[in-house]
Amino acid sequence: MQELLTVMRRLRGPGGCPWDQEQTHESLRPYLLEEAAEAADAVAQGPQALADELGDVLLQVAFHSVIAEGEGTFSYPEVERGIVEKLIRRHPHVFGKTQVSGSEEVVSNWQAIKAAERGGQPRSAADRVPAALGALAREAKTQKLAGRAKTGRAELTAALNAAPDSESGVAEVLAAAVAWARSLGVDPEIALRAHTAQTLATLPDETA
Repeated sequence: MQELLTVMRRLRGPGGCPWDQEQTHESLRPYLLEEAAEAADAVAQGPQALADELGDVLLQVAFHSVIAEGEGTFSYPEVERGIVEKLIRRHPHVFGKTQVSGSEEVVSNWQAIKAAERGGQPRSAADRVPAALGALAREAKTQKLAGRAKTGRAELTAALNAAPDSESGVAEVLAAAVAWARSLGVDPEIALRAHTAQTLATLPDETA
């Protein structure tokens, strides 16, 4: 990681790359989202593809860290130390004396520790569902928070038949499709991304 940080400092420093020097946390947001999405896609493409894409995700971590370093707001060691301390704090069954019966209790403890870190202050639903998530993923997380039932094919068909031919009607059907996916244990965002990738693979290359 230190070598990557050194390269980024060179790119951002005097005599470096004009494009890299112009970037800000805000301007890099689309790239951070894109690289994370490409890394998620690479899971299905094999270990080498995943390793390559994780490198691009790591680049984003280094890029933001070097920008912050220059602004005097935070540095990479703070980023690394923060996540290490968080992992240790949220795994008392590994690094402490807490006993757990299984993964469900691990998740329950994790949520309790997160709440304690906030001083017991509640978070709004909007804060718990990142706006940058894909629309299907965001709907799935929202349904889970809202306690919406996982419905089946019959409910999806009913929603399709009842929905008006409009933007709101399409949204209702998509929400019903997400609930159907949840009932099957399928991640709708990943499923649609895989389907789209398969379709793209069948399309002809662009001619010059």
